[in-house]
Amino acid sequence: MRGSRLTWFVLLASLGSASVGCGQDSGDGVPIVPVGPEIHGLHTVGNQLQDNTGAPVTLRGVNRSGTEYMCVKGGTVFDGAWGLSAVSAIASWKANAVRIPLNETCWLGQQTSGGAGYKDSIKLFISMLHQFHIVPIVELHWAAPGTMTADEQQPMPDADHSVDFWTDVATTFASDDGVVFELYNEPFPDSDRDSPAGWQCWRDGCAATLWMGGKATANTYEAVGMAALVSAVRTVAPNHLILLGGLQYSNSLSQWSAYAPADTNIAPAWHVYSFNSCKTEQCWDDAPGTLAATLPLITTELGEDDCAGTFIEPFMQWLDGKGASYLAWSWNSAPSCIPGRGTGGRPWPLVIDYGSGTPTGGYAQTFHDHLAAAVAGSAPSP
Repeated sequence: MRGSRLTWFVLLASLGSASVGCGQDSGDGVPIVPVGPEIHGLHTVGNQLQDNTGAPVTLRGVNRSGTEYMCVKGGTVFDGAWGLSAVSAIASWKANAVRIPLNETCWLGQQTSGGAGYKDSIKLFISMLHQFHIVPIVELHWAAPGTMTADEQQPMPDADHSVDFWTDVATTFASDDGVVFELYNEPFPDSDRDSPAGWQCWRDGCAATLWMGGKATANTYEAVGMAALVSAVRTVAPNHLILLGGLQYSNSLSQWSAYAPADTNIAPAWHVYSFNSCKTEQCWDDAPGTLAATLPLITTELGEDDCAGTFIEPFMQWLDGKGASYLAWSWNSAPSCIPGRGTGGRPWPLVIDYGSGTPTGGYAQTFHDHLAAAVAGSAPSP
């Protein structure tokens, strides 16, 4: 099947004119080349992900950052082009999953650039991912209590809005079992400690420290735990796959099994960077390796801050050996990768532009080449 002007206008018409004008390209004449078979009904069977036919699935892809911050900082929804040609570029990397960070304030319409326009843009993007047989993972990236705007990362989701957020997100995609839900980006309660108090807060909620301007304050807010969010999703979407990241910005999975809410279709989300505490094979073999023996392990963020690729290559080999899934941070564009925090607030951009999908350097090239080899069945063994 090929993309056409008619297809594009039908999509826009079905989702409303609010989707227009936020940076997408027209997509005219873009060939729709699916990455692989269409994937629906993902569920856990032992340590495997399986689709609705019972076929095993490994998710490999990228994060598409921008939707968590542009609506509160840039007045749009996406950061850069996001139409069919941009999705085609992602598909050219053989990615079969894209993680989409969401902003609580914008989704719930508490911001002028949010509400229906924000939702419709996300829905349109997801519809385009489906055309390429790419699995969308939607996750709550930025949240904020009370009347605050969600303009940065907080230690935990908030009791004021996050249940309403996930109830609405799950309702929106209740009929689309090709969408995966990751309930919170990077929890770090109890002053970022891997502690019993932190894990209890993770599951049940607590009084969490409020962050403002990238710093902890003396104030607290009421955080909601993962058990309540799972319950909110299950009320309207009983069968969708749910991912839960652990403590210390999702890098620690030490007590994930002990505190995970009871549910028949959840899996651990893991974030691993070259600067994290759990960055050695010895650590990977500990709690993460133990979890990977009984549940599908899904690394929804991986990255390397030196732009080289020497860290992620052996890590991906380790993941391949466990049959685990992984997604790189992040499908943003810049002329090149700059060591450290990246260019223009975009750490380690993978591409120099959204249309061609050309890798930015060693880190991006390493991930690109490994994906190609893994899909072809020739990835190096650990």
